[in-house]
Amino acid sequence: MPILNRFAHFQLILCFLISNLVLNAQTGSFVYGDALPDAPELSARGSYSVGVRTLDFVNKGQADVLNSKNGIDPIYDRPLKVEVWYPAQLAEGAKETVVYDEVMGTAHDSLRPLTPITFKGRASRDAAPLTTDGSFPLLVVAHGYVGSRYLMTYLTENLASKGYVVVAIDHTDSTFRDASPFASTLVNRAKDISFVLNQTVNLGKAADNNFLAGLVDSENIGIIGYSMGGYGVLNVAGAGYSDGLVGFFSGMTGGSKAIVDLAMSNPDFPKVDPRIKAVVAFAPWGMERGIWDAEGLKGLKVPTFFIAGSQDDISGYEKGIKAIYTGAVNADRYLLTYENARHNVAPNPPPAESFEPGLHIDEYYRYAEPSWDERKINNVNQHFLTAFLGIHLKQKDYSKFLELQENSNEKDWTGFKARSSTGMELLHDKPAP
Repeated sequence: MPILNRFAHFQLILCFLISNLVLNAQTGSFVYGDALPDAPELSARGSYSVGVRTLDFVNKGQADVLNSKNGIDPIYDRPLKVEVWYPAQLAEGAKETVVYDEVMGTAHDSLRPLTPITFKGRASRDAAPLTTDGSFPLLVVAHGYVGSRYLMTYLTENLASKGYVVVAIDHTDSTFRDASPFASTLVNRAKDISFVLNQTVNLGKAADNNFLAGLVDSENIGIIGYSMGGYGVLNVAGAGYSDGLVGFFSGMTGGSKAIVDLAMSNPDFPKVDPRIKAVVAFAPWGMERGIWDAEGLKGLKVPTFFIAGSQDDISGYEKGIKAIYTGAVNADRYLLTYENARHNVAPNPPPAESFEPGLHIDEYYRYAEPSWDERKINNVNQHFLTAFLGIHLKQKDYSKFLELQENSNEKDWTGFKARSSTGMELLHDKPAP
């Protein structure tokens, strides 16, 4: 065989081996959320075994804005499926492993047909709840448009293992399986979050005959949202929407006024639920589109941790996420920025099925980052959210992990292994006096 042909043959074999190593990292012993060798300190899984269950809620009497006519909204009962992760008591010999049923693709998109996929998690389906350690703070998690309740299992499982009850929502009309016109997402995201929060608290009451009875600390609640989920959690935490959004929404729905309830100018805009002690907003969408104005952002007073990519081309960075952070002058707030990352600073890594040739590139880029290993981002998110939520919901002394120099390149951040904390920035501002 000629030397050049041998070299080309060697390159082909090498590429094949590397591709298989990458694929094995996603599909073999590695499970989403596992710690890489350079994972920061607080990303490590907690001491609790984790159970997982699926629940179905129905929010009755909601405005059906997708069928509004002449300013009149039909009323419907809105179904919401949720996944609950919680500290569990595993039976002897039980394995802490689960398989999640998911899909790739997007409903009604002929270029990206729905394709069933599965992936593993570290939780035990329908395990008995742990009833000997009292109640645990509640976390409600909202995905983006489109997404699902399984989009961030690396985080939901990890936080449950650290003593939280974590409830992730499938937002109707906004999942991979049922994506519908955007107006439903605009009006329902915040309302879904508040409804699921209250439903879970009710199930957690000791008198309720439910697996969550006595398990939920209803006075210590955090809300976590990604993209449109971030749009929603900020509103629930007090950042009322602008009149510009009210007008835009009315125009796109034939005159519906269903979103007026969530506007800052509405004198009846809900007061912030005092049980909510912490907010996490991954790449929140809307600022570049005029969703908030200065007055609306002043309504955010709950401690908030923002996470963004400096090259986010969905939510925007300087005029988008960072502008929200800057404008939320009444909140104790952080902004963690992944330099050169785009929008995917929150999801699980790409599933193995997204590596298949011939697929639309967005099946891979629904999860992946062009300049970052998503598994590294996952570990860093686990670390910082453990610190932030631990401080505000568990009164733990994790302040040293947040009191850092802004530029991670200047020296190793506390909690990070030597030479591993490059390419990030952490800003912190306290409420205006």
